[in-house]
Amino acid sequence: MVDIVRTSRGLDAQAVLDGYRRGEFPMGYPGRRLITWHHPAVRAILPLDALHISRSLQRKLRAGAFRISFDEDFSAVMTNCANRPSTWITPEIFRVYLQLHHLGHAHSVEVWVDGRLAGGIYGVHIGEAFFAESMFHTVTDMSKVALVKLVQRLLEQRFRLLEVQYLTSHLSQFGVIEIPDEEYRPLLVEAVSAAGEFVL
Repeated sequence: MVDIVRTSRGLDAQAVLDGYRRGEFPMGYPGRRLITWHHPAVRAILPLDALHISRSLQRKLRAGAFRISFDEDFSAVMTNCANRPSTWITPEIFRVYLQLHHLGHAHSVEVWVDGRLAGGIYGVHIGEAFFAESMFHTVTDMSKVALVKLVQRLLEQRFRLLEVQYLTSHLSQFGVIEIPDEEYRPLLVEAVSAAGEFVL
């Protein structure tokens, strides 16, 4: 990929945090002890005050046929996010992000339907920045619910930045936009330098 800026043979929690502060994020390769570090020239962010919720999703949110939790089962959210034909969430990525979770830097949103995990999202927070990594659903729209609940929590706690790495058609429906790196960098520096906490 053209946005790869370096590679490494190993990974640890501090390296991940340092990478995010520089605007980089890691990806793994199944079956290979190789980590690539990515720094896109154009970055996708979701302005926290510009979240778009469709009418159908608004109805689903009002119906409330689900339960929301935060950091209740981080490991299960990562496992479900990795459960797809092609994934960059290798055992090493899993191990390090679980360590980040124990250190208080990685968090998950869980959506439960009838007592079962039906959707979720996880990512990393530094200061007043949240870097969303991946999301999943096993029940229709529950990943969307997880994203909405994440945004609401970040707004409550006055976060400044929600970064989602790459723009997709799925994310664009929520108001995700792309900005060039020269615009992203000052936002990043300001957000990670702030004394924010992801309070459960």
